[in-house]
Amino acid sequence: MKIFVTLPDGQRREVPGQPGQSLMQFMSAGGIPVSAACGGALACATCHVQISDPWFSKVGSPGDEESDLLDMSDYRGDTSRLSCQVPVSADLDGLEVTLQLDAVD
Repeated sequence: MKIFVTLPDGQRREVPGQPGQSLMQFMSAGGIPVSAACGGALACATCHVQISDPWFSKVGSPGDEESDLLDMSDYRGDTSRLSCQVPVSADLDGLEVTLQLDAVD
């Protein structure tokens, strides 16, 4: 499967990988420079992405704790998620996300 990641500088990358991991892990394994300072422990917002509108309903909204962390970001939008909290499954093949400036390593 693959996902498409737009970097803050506008570059768009196709990232191949396997389902069964978080979106943060998927991006990291695919060479995307996601900071992910807490390693996926839901303790920061350095893996912040915007989910493209057509995909947001499939990915779903953030939970309360995730939402609190997203509130700390200057780049929060209506489709913001922490990529460590998005499980990648086969039905997300083709997912399009934009890595936010506060999440770049």
